[in-house]
Amino acid sequence: MTKKKMLLIFSHQLTDGQKDDAIKSLGIGGFLYMPANLQQKWSQVPSETISLKDYLKDIFDWILLNSVKDDYVLVQGDFGATYITVDFCLLNSRIPIYAAAKRDIAEEYNDDGKIIIKRAFSHDRFKKYERYV
Repeated sequence: MTKKKMLLIFSHQLTDGQKDDAIKSLGIGGFLYMPANLQQKWSQVPSETISLKDYLKDIFDWILLNSVKDDYVLVQGDFGATYITVDFCLLNSRIPIYAAAKRDIAEEYNDDGKIIIKRAFSHDRFKKYERYV
């Protein structure tokens, strides 16, 4: 049986616990991070960009080039970019997932009109994005 890949479309590095979970629970045989130019693009989605289809096209091309049907794609980031990327994966028979976490700490305060948030999470599991229909 061929092990599945997990493409990583998010702004962080996987923790050892996340890697272990992906290998054990999803049968992942390899992880693939985006190249630096695409990572930078994903991490800095400009707020003034109204339509993300063209902006994300090279990321979509990278997904198709580096995965096959039923490979996993971890997608987390800007809400709009995440939504359209999940939709793209579903339409192209890739399995979009996200890392569900337990919130350990959450502190929020206002500092002269800026909201400062401090959060600490611990990985719980990976979940598939689902369609309502």
